[in-house]
Amino acid sequence: MASAGSSLGGGETERPHPRPFLIGVSGGTASGKSTVCEKIMELLGQNEVDHHQRKLIILSQDRFYKVLTADQKAKALKGQYNFDHPGAFDNDLMHTTLKNIVEGKTVEVPTYDFVTHSRLAETTVVYPADVVLFEGILVFYNQDIRDMFHLRLFVDTDSDVRLSRRVLRDMKRGRDLEQILTQYTTFVKPAFEEFCLPTKKYADVIIPRGVDNMVAINLIVQHIQDILNGDICKWQRGAMNGHGRTYKRSFPEQAEGSTMLAASKRSHLESSSRPH
Repeated sequence: MASAGSSLGGGETERPHPRPFLIGVSGGTASGKSTVCEKIMELLGQNEVDHHQRKLIILSQDRFYKVLTADQKAKALKGQYNFDHPGAFDNDLMHTTLKNIVEGKTVEVPTYDFVTHSRLAETTVVYPADVVLFEGILVFYNQDIRDMFHLRLFVDTDSDVRLSRRVLRDMKRGRDLEQILTQYTTFVKPAFEEFCLPTKKYADVIIPRGVDNMVAINLIVQHIQDILNGDICKWQRGAMNGHGRTYKRSFPEQAEGSTMLAASKRSHLESSSRPH
């Protein structure tokens, strides 16, 4: 078992932990969702903190793809399986895992390998944190999951930029250009327009240009810093019942001359060779 610290075995006692503030981060393929999350963690200086004490963690929806049948796996190897469809995700496991995270529990999350298109036996231990960033193309699609988020962010990036990023990324993985473009036009683009883009209306904050929009990133970082400092703990632990959301809060104005915390190396909980 891969661990973000020590394993659950050995009679380890979980430390008491308040309910975390859950942030959903959505957007199309290659829009920069994970990069935005990494930048937030970098600016907050949470990368090198011990996993037992880390106040902010990042988790990817890509970890929750369903186990494929032999036929589905054969299609996936040919680029003929639709990983962008809501039915491709194990929503029950995703909901259960997020529910346990919101309850402040230590959880094990699956690992998905996109080279073999299979869920690995190895899992990752995620320890309680004050803030959890959950990112993925369809994190707002399922209402039960959508309603769990205290804050929803949508990374809005030009479609041409997203396509160019996807092509370059997949070619670096040794994939054929024709297959990449066929998969994009057959599955990725139609699925974005039908399933992902309509969920943009559920976002509390839309981030144009992704990580290039440092004004928006800094506002979000300041907001999370307030949460970590306990300045809005009453709001984050308000009347959240697992099905409804607390009231929205506008971002505080950034003080003139204020500085972000020192940057450090990237670190996040997401599968390698991810498709999005």
